[in-house]
Amino acid sequence: MNSKHDCLFCDIAAKKIPADIIHESEDLIVFHDINPEAPLHCLIIPRIHIATINDLNAKNSSIVGSMYEAAAEVAENFNVAKKGYRVVMNCNKDAGQSVFHIHLHLLAGRQLSWPPG
Repeated sequence: MNSKHDCLFCDIAAKKIPADIIHESEDLIVFHDINPEAPLHCLIIPRIHIATINDLNAKNSSIVGSMYEAAAEVAENFNVAKKGYRVVMNCNKDAGQSVFHIHLHLLAGRQLSWPPG
């Protein structure tokens, strides 16, 4: 797992690495995924480094609510809120987490099957 010192998403949040940013707040950045799985596929990341869901605690867990609020706002802005969208957060390698900085995937713009992968 990567630390905040070698974290791709920390570098995107610090704007050391470019990303197609579609929304920002004091606590979060939302950008288009570079390997989209749907017509709209963006990632919602906190600016603070939290490696996995397992690293959430009473001091930092409120960020997850902010991430879901941002997802709803982005879905509305992209006109997919009423038709439907999916949000997914993976935890650790077996679940598909490849960047160890919590992030919420927002997918929309096509019929999404269930169950996923």
